Amino acid sequence: MRHYELIKEIVRDFLLIFASIIIIITILRKIYAPDANFELTTIFTIMSFSCLGALSGIILYTPHAVSENQMRFRVVFHFLFLEVLLISLAVMLNLVYTTSGILLLGLQIAVVYAIVRLLTYRNDKEEAQKINERLKTFKNKI
Repeated sequence: MRHYELIKEIVRDFLLIFASIIIIITILRKIYAPDANFELTTIFTIMSFSCLGALSGIILYTPHAVSENQMRFRVVFHFLFLEVLLISLAVMLNLVYTTSGILLLGLQIAVVYAIVRLLTYRNDKEEAQKINERLKTFKNKI
């Protein structure tokens, strides 16, 4: 994977994470707190956490091919690293105060992580199908 592709993936992941969080918060606020507004500091906090989440994706980067088990290990390690990083940062910034708040944040991180992984998997699957179709076309021409 070239550096351009890595940067492209990081930016894509950032946008997926940020959009997922904003959509989820908007829906939940509409249901549970219809009068609540997004403050600018809230948006910047979400952006910074999204950026950290996307940048931590470098853990998944490898310049050479890895086995499926190694990749699974990297995904699990990445998830745990992300949980610890974001929860620690939220506690240090006094964004969460209670154990239930920490557990809820951990659950929210897990949900957003699952959404991003599923969307990334779907995108990679479509890309693999396109490559296979091109290979079949190339093989038929030869």
